[in-house]
Amino acid sequence: MDLKLDHQAAQLYDLKQLTISGSKSESNRLLILKKLFESIEIENLSTSDDTKYLDKVLNSQNKVLDIGHAGTAMRFGTAYFAAQPGKEVILTGSDRMKQRPIGILVEALNKLGAQITYLEKEGFPPLKIHGQSLKSEKLEIDGSVSSQFLTALLLIGASLENGLQLEIKNLTSVPYLKMTCAILENLGVSVGWNENKNATFVTVQMQSSRITGRYTVESDWSSAGYWYSWTALQEPGFEMKLNHFKNPSLQGDSKIVEIYQHFGVRTYFEGTTLHLRKYEKILPEQLNLDFTDIPDQAQTVFATCLGLGIDLHFTGLHTLKVKETDRIEAMKMVGSRFRNPDSYRDEITTSHNDIKMRHDRSKSFKKDVIVDTFHDHRMAMAFAPLCAKTSLVIKDAGVVSKSYPTFWEDLKCYGVGISVI
Repeated sequence: MDLKLDHQAAQLYDLKQLTISGSKSESNRLLILKKLFESIEIENLSTSDDTKYLDKVLNSQNKVLDIGHAGTAMRFGTAYFAAQPGKEVILTGSDRMKQRPIGILVEALNKLGAQITYLEKEGFPPLKIHGQSLKSEKLEIDGSVSSQFLTALLLIGASLENGLQLEIKNLTSVPYLKMTCAILENLGVSVGWNENKNATFVTVQMQSSRITGRYTVESDWSSAGYWYSWTALQEPGFEMKLNHFKNPSLQGDSKIVEIYQHFGVRTYFEGTTLHLRKYEKILPEQLNLDFTDIPDQAQTVFATCLGLGIDLHFTGLHTLKVKETDRIEAMKMVGSRFRNPDSYRDEITTSHNDIKMRHDRSKSFKKDVIVDTFHDHRMAMAFAPLCAKTSLVIKDAGVVSKSYPTFWEDLKCYGVGISVI
């Protein structure tokens, strides 16, 4: 399904209130913990495809489990099934999933006594898993590829008799790992965190044989980022509200509150409601940001800078190469289509870890810009707010269901004409 987006500015200043479903990051962690400790109760679970896939996989009696594009389901599911004695499954997924590395996690699990083998390419799905009773261990592990490998280990580590110790080198996406630790602590698991210049040391240990608790999932800050971008691209005076957020938040992407001040967006908390308002501000000519801790916001902030004519240099992007698509190259490809390219200043350059953009603000936007999504939900939603500046064609727009199924309906509330083409 491809969608044409046209913004109708007449409705620009209508104050509306949106409710985004629960964070898929929190939800997916809690689904694993609920399977390990059945007495846990979860409220406001995410409605995303990722969470639905993981829930379905965890409760399936099938031996072959296809998780599609759901990377979290692959990583968390691998660890969970590896720790289920007597359970035998094959975990597979889409063609892109088979290109996403999982060797670091498999190697760590096998050191704990798991029996996991590769069915095709070494280091990549699909996997054949023979569940075992895992032993407690101290593991040294590379944390530079994905914090989800570490989270997967800590979640099952909480159920091991003597817990689990991780010595992590080159830790990336720190807030996501700290979210995991905070959730475990809230449910009664003992967590230790120490670090020095060489490594980060994390331990988990059950304090009792029965972990209980009721957990209410906060709304998703990653999804809120698209509305921060939307607000930044409006005229001063625009405002909107988002429901069910916490201050402070466990989610690292809440850092967007600080980032979007650069674009003239102020945030006010009214209980659990976020109130966003665009105000007059002299915009920076260039923005330099490190996204090591919040890589999922890179595409959104990139599109905001593109819409406002702000040059940029973003670093800390190395994990984006192995997401649903190569997000660095996808930003470059789609971002280069927006402005008429007859200025010497129009340029986007990339490396394995960064992206740079400079452009001529005097050049107008093209119309009906094609936004290829490459099976990546964040490409669709990060670039969608640019319909405030020009008309867009979003390819394979249904991909948003991976994390935010109601996104297009919510966007209509703000005067965007959306038609299937």
